[in-house]
Amino acid sequence: MARNLLAALLLFVALVLQVSVVNRLLFSYAPDLVLLTVAALATMRGPVPGAVIGFCGGLAYDLLPPSNHTLGQYALVLCALGYAAGRVGERVPLAAVAACAVVAPGLLAGLGALIGAPGITWPVLAMAWPRAAICNLVAAPLVLRAVKVTHGGHRKRAGGGDLVPSWRRGTA
Repeated sequence: MARNLLAALLLFVALVLQVSVVNRLLFSYAPDLVLLTVAALATMRGPVPGAVIGFCGGLAYDLLPPSNHTLGQYALVLCALGYAAGRVGERVPLAAVAACAVVAPGLLAGLGALIGAPGITWPVLAMAWPRAAICNLVAAPLVLRAVKVTHGGHRKRAGGGDLVPSWRRGTA
């Protein structure tokens, strides 16, 4: 229970920092702290809790006031990336977070183009994706280290404290 509350608190802090500090000070060259926090938490918690954390973080990010995109877009992308980071993150956590940092801007822009978001064209994507990926890559080790220090540095194996309880618990 305490690990779940700590994960929710980390997501809340990342959301507040993203909207109030990072987006206002760094303008177009800003890392996505919510994405990096979800990926870092997923590497420590596993695939299913990573997907749940990604969905909750993405939905909270979708509901923040300066949203100018379709509701659920970030929730879908962060859910998928949380699952992927949880699958790969046990062996190579930094590589999993870095891969999510590079892939996420393209997935978000591609999903926006699929659902008809105005202003997303190939030239805009070709210019914005590398810039967003580089900003995320620069911040990825810092966020991963901060989440590891705050959340406990290792992945919790089977047993109590899981975000999604196992159906096998209590059986012989």
